[in-house]
Amino acid sequence: MNVLSIYSRSTLDLSLDLSLDLTSNIRGLPVDRQILEQAMQAKDPRFDGRFFIGVRTTGVYCRPVCPVKSPRLTNVTFFQTAAAASEAGFRPCLRCRPESSPGTPAWAGTSTTVARGLRLISEGALDDSSVEVLSERLGVTSRHLGRLFMEHLGASPKAIAQTRRLHFAKKLLDETTLPMTEIALSAGYGSVRRFNDHIKQVYGRSPSDLRGRVHRQYGHRTGTFLIRLPYRPPYDFAGVVGFLGIRATPGVEFVADGIYARSVCVDGQYGALSVEQIPDKHQLLCNIDIDSAQHLMRIVERIRRMFDLNADPLEIGCSLSRDKKMKAVVARNPGRRVPGAWDPFEVAVRAIVGQQVSVKGATTVMGKIAQSYGEKSDGRLYFPTPESLSMLDVDKLPMPRARASAIRDMALGVVKGTVDFASHNPAMLVNQLTAIKGIGPWTAQYVAMRAMNDPDAFLSGDLVLRRVASEKLGIDTEAELLERSQRWRPWRAYAGMHLWSMASD
Repeated sequence: MNVLSIYSRSTLDLSLDLSLDLTSNIRGLPVDRQILEQAMQAKDPRFDGRFFIGVRTTGVYCRPVCPVKSPRLTNVTFFQTAAAASEAGFRPCLRCRPESSPGTPAWAGTSTTVARGLRLISEGALDDSSVEVLSERLGVTSRHLGRLFMEHLGASPKAIAQTRRLHFAKKLLDETTLPMTEIALSAGYGSVRRFNDHIKQVYGRSPSDLRGRVHRQYGHRTGTFLIRLPYRPPYDFAGVVGFLGIRATPGVEFVADGIYARSVCVDGQYGALSVEQIPDKHQLLCNIDIDSAQHLMRIVERIRRMFDLNADPLEIGCSLSRDKKMKAVVARNPGRRVPGAWDPFEVAVRAIVGQQVSVKGATTVMGKIAQSYGEKSDGRLYFPTPESLSMLDVDKLPMPRARASAIRDMALGVVKGTVDFASHNPAMLVNQLTAIKGIGPWTAQYVAMRAMNDPDAFLSGDLVLRRVASEKLGIDTEAELLERSQRWRPWRAYAGMHLWSMASD
């Protein structure tokens, strides 16, 4: 495939062929090297985080958007992930700060085990445990897991975890005035000594020396942390906030003036957060109000998933556009995202409540559930825990008794472990949920899409999707829609969001 003739560095006229080439396995180098070289020289933010550039003469690895003059092509090695570049002996560039790039999306849709492993690692599975324990949770041997990670990411699980800690610690060094001890613990190092040793090993200088090089324009005050999270353009932030806003649980979360805000509880620590967009910098600004930085990295990871920041709109759009009729649908908003959820249990309750009622009606009922069973602290209302809703009185809510019973039974399943959101296995979760009386396939798939961030979840039985598919795609039955959706894999959730948006328009 010759894509050089359709790539213009001056106009950055990216085509479907270029995008598909760039989503191939970079480490194995079936990608035409010239494609990567041109993408590097273009310094376009749409490629940020899709690959990294090791510069042999300096020993650093950079993002494709690094502001320094592009190195000689003979001195460059390309890597699929930052961890792969680090494993090869390169250190992060202090100018473009690889820790500030959007998440690497290359694994999406390629390996369920890798996807689940990455999510568990992002939640700290290797901070105080071993690769062997992680492998057991994933149902594979540690050797096989290592092979999968090397195949899809070019780095081992341990290297991925170490790079994750390093990048988050460097981000806190640059963007906050947190004490070194809090940075070390927040980034999952376990001790200041391990933190100092790793920083010195990678950067050749102490954390204090690194911090002295940076002029922080934003930071934190006691109990409040300001963190900036990057995304790849285009990004329909208004669409995500609008989706979350009309479904916001009264008293727990709200949207006003384009800012999303909610109360949060992480391992018994109460607080709040708000998220707004900084469009000219392709970033979201997160204001996190919580007493300790101990769970800060987990909170940031949840926000990233909630706002779908790891998505690669170029790859998704090009993949869906191979269906000619979907191409026009995607072109209406190439920045469409699939909104996630702050808490999987909370969105599962929302999905059950929302069965066969309007969005507005479901929102009203969610507010009553929060008021009746949630906790109140420091003037904030927090969504009920599974333990609380497992004792729900099914006769005291303004909803059908069968549906209230499904909420109670689902909450009881979470308490007993028969419903496991922590497994990050969408297929298993769907089976666990549909085993509960009153929860059907639509509800289970909706939960998988939002709680598990499953990019391939598809609500083929949704009446709105079927109506739009009939009007726009000429598909009249659910069976036909399900068959047609095979063309959209592994991004069927995004296809569904595009079709839903057309209904609201």
